[in-house]
Amino acid sequence: MTGGLNVKSIKLQILVATGAFVCTGAFADGTGVRDPGVRQGAAGAGQAIPGLRGYETDYFKAGLEDFSQAETLAEGLGPRFNLDGCAGCHAAPAIGGTSPAVNPQVTVATAFGARNTLPSFIRSDGPVREARFKFTSSGQRDGGVHALFVISGRNDGSANASGCRIQQDDFDRQLSRNNAIFRIPTPVFGAGLIELIPDSVILANLNADSAAKSQLGISGRANRSGNDGTVTRFGWKAQNKSLMVFSGEAYNVEMGISNEAFQSEREENPGCQLAQLPNDISALDGGTGVESVSGVEKFSFFMRFLAAPTPAINSAGGATSIANGHSAFVSAGCAQCHTPTLLTGNAGVPALTNQKVNLFSDLGLHRMGPGLADNILQGAAAGDEFRTAPLWGVGQRIFFLHDGRTKDLLQAIQAHASNGNSQFGPSEANKVVDQFNNLPSRSRQDVLNFLRSL
Repeated sequence: MTGGLNVKSIKLQILVATGAFVCTGAFADGTGVRDPGVRQGAAGAGQAIPGLRGYETDYFKAGLEDFSQAETLAEGLGPRFNLDGCAGCHAAPAIGGTSPAVNPQVTVATAFGARNTLPSFIRSDGPVREARFKFTSSGQRDGGVHALFVISGRNDGSANASGCRIQQDDFDRQLSRNNAIFRIPTPVFGAGLIELIPDSVILANLNADSAAKSQLGISGRANRSGNDGTVTRFGWKAQNKSLMVFSGEAYNVEMGISNEAFQSEREENPGCQLAQLPNDISALDGGTGVESVSGVEKFSFFMRFLAAPTPAINSAGGATSIANGHSAFVSAGCAQCHTPTLLTGNAGVPALTNQKVNLFSDLGLHRMGPGLADNILQGAAAGDEFRTAPLWGVGQRIFFLHDGRTKDLLQAIQAHASNGNSQFGPSEANKVVDQFNNLPSRSRQDVLNFLRSL
């Protein structure tokens, strides 16, 4: 591998484009170096951030309860949706994480009498996915989420959608046109810390060590709000600014539940409206503060007060291998984008104020070449740009890359490299992947052991 695509990776891309492939076996590089696999033991995640005040803990608990619930027709589920609850998507290794080993979308497709056909890219042993279409039928830019399922025929006891006649999108047709791309859920552990990193810290870090970055072909830039110009940071392309926006959008897009952040229904067919509009609102007559806030606000509090993942001191390979792997990770240049630590600033919550955020990300956008490009524009992000994915918690993550195409860390590292083509330039990670590949096999194994300790 010299920064370009080999025959194996080309075949992989073809399979991914058709939704027919998720790597499930251990990938070795010919020298015995391999991903040690999902770290076993305690999750080390899913708890409240230390130091919360009592009433902040109350909001965290209320948010966790709402985040964990499956939504019903009476609560506004649908008419189009990807899943019926936040925790189903964000499940591994604890609530707040990402795709579990068994995909709940398989059973929800026909739950309570619904008549959905399971798309070919959704499998029980594959990741939770959403689908986006690159272009409309008229050739205009699309880029939006096209929900996998509809409520037609569903009757969950709280409401009956037998009168709803809408149909699923024709995903097979979009796949045959190479017009569909996939995204998997991003973990939200430590999200409140990420939210409170000042723009100045993010920008200073992106501009730091510029000579070394330039030599490696790394540039990187912030995505920004089109309204106030501030740095956005959540989502695969860093397209969302805050956890409130992130929550409101997910509630509306993933579950079809309109709310005070996104008040319009995405599907306004009158025969499919079974709840008040918008579906979720603040209870202004609530007896307490916790009782009065909306579901979107509760989700936001849960994520804001959710602690960062705890790394393992001694996991695969042992403490020495992990320490050596960290050093090799830095020397290969991985840390130029996967910045080990950033700092929060002032905050209204003391537990989030002036804290180290060991996220292993610069939160910036980087061009990843045609191998990973999805040709979706979000905010200022181009079709081949992605936010540097935070690596904290990667030790217990099952699926990797934005579309969940592999379960193997080594495969994921190699997928970061690709030469340019007529549409997209080369990946900014090419030289770093080359340097990783040129490490002695023992050091490459140490890097993988280090990553699985996070």
